[in-house]
Amino acid sequence: MFALKVARRYLLSNPSQTLLLIAGVALGVTVFIFITALIAGLAVRLTEQVTGNSAHVSLEPPARLARVLKGPDLPVESVALISTFQRRQIRDWPMVLDLLRADTDVSAISAQISGSAFLVKSEAVSPVSIIGVEPQGIDAISRITPNIVDGGGDLGADGLLIGVRLAEDLGLGAGQSVLLRTERGVERQLTVRGVFRTGLQSLDERVAFLSLQTARPLFLLPEGVTNIEVKLRDPGDARATALFLAEATGLRATPWQEKNLGLEDALQAQAQTGTLIQVFSLISIVIGVSSALVLSAYRRRPEIGIMRAFGVPGGFILWVFLLQGLLIGLTGALIGCATGYGLCLWLAGITKPDGVQALPIAPEQGGYVAALLLTTLGAVIASILPARSASRLDPLEAIQQ
Repeated sequence: MFALKVARRYLLSNPSQTLLLIAGVALGVTVFIFITALIAGLAVRLTEQVTGNSAHVSLEPPARLARVLKGPDLPVESVALISTFQRRQIRDWPMVLDLLRADTDVSAISAQISGSAFLVKSEAVSPVSIIGVEPQGIDAISRITPNIVDGGGDLGADGLLIGVRLAEDLGLGAGQSVLLRTERGVERQLTVRGVFRTGLQSLDERVAFLSLQTARPLFLLPEGVTNIEVKLRDPGDARATALFLAEATGLRATPWQEKNLGLEDALQAQAQTGTLIQVFSLISIVIGVSSALVLSAYRRRPEIGIMRAFGVPGGFILWVFLLQGLLIGLTGALIGCATGYGLCLWLAGITKPDGVQALPIAPEQGGYVAALLLTTLGAVIASILPARSASRLDPLEAIQQ
C-alpha cells in the first residue's frame, strides 16, 4: 500500500519528533495502566480486609410478621401474636449445608449459634458476643487458631476462646476459669483454652468462641442453629449467591455489601476517580498526536501541493495522515503496555517487613486491551482534523508558499 509507505517515510524523515511523540503516547498509556491496576488492587485489598474475617453471605431465619386474622365469627380483626421469647432458628440446617456443599462457588461454611452473654470474673463483668461453632470449622470464616497468642485452639466440652482485648479487660489467661451467663439466664463455668489476636477490635474485644454442642444448652437450642455463614471463592458474587440462596431455602440471605454500604460507596467513588484520570490521559494523547500532525501538515504544504498538482486525489492525502496517526498510536500503545506491565510488576514486588505489598497493585488487572484499543483509536481520531485539512489543500496556494 503506497499510502503506508508515504506515511512511514514522513514519520522517519523527522525521527526525533516521531520518537518524542511515541514516547508521549507510551507515557500516557503507562499512566493509564498504572492507575487501572492500582485502583483494582486497592479494591481487592479493601474487600479482603473487610471480608477476610467475616462471611460473604449470612443466612438467617426469615423475619416473623404478625398476621391479621379474619373470620365470620370475629366481630373485629384480630392479630396473631408472635412470641418474643422463642428464638428464631434454622431447624433444617443440615439440608441447607448439603445445598451449600454442592455449590462450587462456596469455599467455606459455618453453622453457628450466636447470642449475647456476660463473662464474670470475680467482680469484673464484661458483655460478650458468643459464637458456637463446630470445633473443626472454627477457622472457616475467621482465622482464629493461627492467631492464638496464649494457649491452644482445642475447645473441648467446656472450652472458650476469647480475644486479647477481652482477656486484658478481665485479667484472664489460658487455663483460667470464667463464669458465662447467657441472655437466656443460663450460667456455666468455662475454661479459657486460648487467647487470640486478629487485629480487629470487634473480634478481639467483644467475641468469644465455644463449641456448638456447648452452646446448645446455654442458649436453649437443642436442635437448630441461629445462622449459617458462607465464604465464596469470589466475594464479588455475593449478591447473586445471596439471591439464589434466599429463593432456594426461604431464609434471609444477606451479602456482605449490604452490611458495608459505606465501603461500597467508597469503592464506587474510587472507580469513578480512576475513570476520570484515564479519560484525561487519553485526552492528552489525542491533543499531542493532533498537534504534531497539524504541524507536520503545515510543514509539508509544498509537497502536498505538488502531489495534488500531479493529480494525486485528496483521499490519498487523507489516508497518509490517518495512517501516521495509526502508526504512532499503535506503536506508543504497545510500548506503553509493556512498560506499564513491567512497572506494575516491579511495584507489586515491593513489600513491607511483614510481607505485605507496599502498594496494593494488581498487574493482571491493568486493562491492557482497553488501553491498546482506546489509544490507537484516539490517535486515529486525532489525525482526522489535520488529515482533512491536508486533503483539502489548494495545490496552487501550497506551491506558491
